[in-house]
Amino acid sequence: MARKSTVQRLPPPVRAFIEQQLAAGRLTLDELISELQQRFPLEAASKTLPSRSAVHRYGQKLERRLAAIRASTEAAKLIAESTGDDKDARSEALTALVQTELFDAILALKEADDADPDERVQRLAAAARHIATLTRSSINLKEFQAKAGEAARQKLLAEQREKLDALGRAGDVPADVLQKVIRAAYDL
Repeated sequence: MARKSTVQRLPPPVRAFIEQQLAAGRLTLDELISELQQRFPLEAASKTLPSRSAVHRYGQKLERRLAAIRASTEAAKLIAESTGDDKDARSEALTALVQTELFDAILALKEADDADPDERVQRLAAAARHIATLTRSSINLKEFQAKAGEAARQKLLAEQREKLDALGRAGDVPADVLQKVIRAAYDL
C-alpha cells in the first residue's frame, strides 16, 4: 500500500485550509505555499509543510473528486427534473452505478493473479458485505417504488371518480350511461 501524501499527514486545520484554497482556485501554487508559511509558522519552521509538487498532486486528486461530485449532482438534478422523483429515481440510478462499479471491481480482483490470497479473500469478503447492503437497499427501494406507484394510482382513481360523480350530479350525463362508463373503465 502506498504511503499517505504529505498533505494527508498534515494536521486537520492545515489540510482543511489547503483543500479550501484549492477548491476556491483563487491562488497559484506559489501563493498557496507562501500563504501556508505565513498562516502556519510552526509547521513551516519544522518543515512539515508539503512541497509545491505535493500540493499540486493533491490538488489534482481533489479536483477529480470534486468533478465527480459535480457530475453526480448534475445527473441527479437532471433525473429529478425529468421524473419528478416520486419514485426516488435518483436512488435507483445511484444504486445501479454502485452495482456496476462493484461488479467491475470484482472482475478486476478476479483477474489480478499476483494478489496475496489472504488479501484477496479479505477484499472479496468486504465486497460481499457491501453487495449485501446494496442488495437490501435495492429491495427497499423497489418496495418504496411499488408503494409510491400504488398510492399515485389510487389518487388518480379517486380524482377520476370524483370528476365522474360531479358529471352525474350536474345532470350533464344520464346516470345509467355514467354507471356503464364507470363499470367499463374501472370494473366498479
